[in-house]
Formats: sequence, C-alpha cells, structure tokens
Amino acid sequence: MIAIGSDHGGFDLKQEIMAHLEKRGLAYKNFGTYTPDSCDYPIYARAVAKAVASGECDRGILICGTGIGVSITANKIRGIRAALCGDCFSAEATRLHNDANILTLGARVTGPGLALKIVDTFLDTPFSGDERHLRRISMIEE
Repeated sequence: MIAIGSDHGGFDLKQEIMAHLEKRGLAYKNFGTYTPDSCDYPIYARAVAKAVASGECDRGILICGTGIGVSITANKIRGIRAALCGDCFSAEATRLHNDANILTLGARVTGPGLALKIVDTFLDTPFSGDERHLRRISMIEE
C-alpha cells in the first residue's frame, strides 16, 4: 500500500499520480488534501510519514509546490527517509542506496510527464541491500 498526500500546491499532480497508480493496479491511501484550497503541508506530510513509519503503508509519495517542505516535515518522523527527486537517476539511486521510503515531488518544479516516470522508478527500484548501504542507513538512524 502506498501512502500519498499533498498540499494545495501539489493537489493537481497528486490527482494525476493517483490515476497512474490505479492504471498500474497499485493500491494507495490518500491522506489529503482533498481540495485545491490553501492548506498547511505539514498536516499531510506528517500523516503520510506516520503511516509509512508505522507499517500501515509500505512507501509514500508527498507533493507540494517545491517538494522541500513535505520532505523536511516527513524526515522529522523516526524511521522515515524521504527523498526529494526531480529526475529518475536520483529516484533510482535513493532506493538502491538509501532505501528511501517516501518520494517527495515539487509540482511547481517537475512536470507531470516526468513526475510519473520518477514515481515509476522510485516504486520499481528495490533496495540493493549492500552491506555498505545498510551500515550508512544504520548511521542515519542513530
């Protein structure tokens, strides 16, 4: 199950991503916002991060205008490794090396076509499990 959330700045892109996930047959849970009205991104970033950290959801996707605010907020939750990605290489590398569990996107920075490719790369790339990466993740978690 994929947790997904956005603020008003990411609302339209979130709608496109949810439709894309449905086409792929991937289950998701929408943690809001549910309208394009102005709102506070930490509410939704925290909800998605807590769902991933608790194991309720396997991974998460967060979208705001830049992707920065939701990334900062999500990374405050213990066990979360949220990565802001604006390209497919970064999405692949953060999964392989960091075992990132939340992807953050900036809807005002990354267009929908590229965003969907980044989402696919993030979701389809497994963690490498290499000892050096496990060691480094352990250091992050200390």
